[in-house]
Amino acid sequence: QLQASGGGLVQAGGSLRLSCTASGITFDDYAIGWFRQAPGKEREVVSCIASTDGSTYSADSVNGRFTISLDFAKDTVYLQVNSLNAEDTAVYYCAAGVTIATLRYRPNYWGQGTQVTVSS
Repeated sequence: QLQASGGGLVQAGGSLRLSCTASGITFDDYAIGWFRQAPGKEREVVSCIASTDGSTYSADSVNGRFTISLDFAKDTVYLQVNSLNAEDTAVYYCAAGVTIATLRYRPNYWGQGTQVTVSS
């Protein structure tokens, strides 16, 4: 029900824009977030946005480099990722939950991932 796209291979310092679209649900009713999982590591939350008031959460590791936004007209959530480094290499997933708080720990919906690979 969630579709993530926009990943790819990028050089260190580069940028990408990831997109998350939905079918069967509308983002109006949910908080939407991005998670990532690097090889050999646990999945971690990256950034979230609440559709109700636009409030956001970002992990310290990406704060100032990644920006999450929601386009209601396109029913799409974007993650603009800048100043990428090797530690950002991971599969990035989008997810939806009732609130940011619940989304961070127990999303209601998951999308398939999109691979981001940063070359040094």
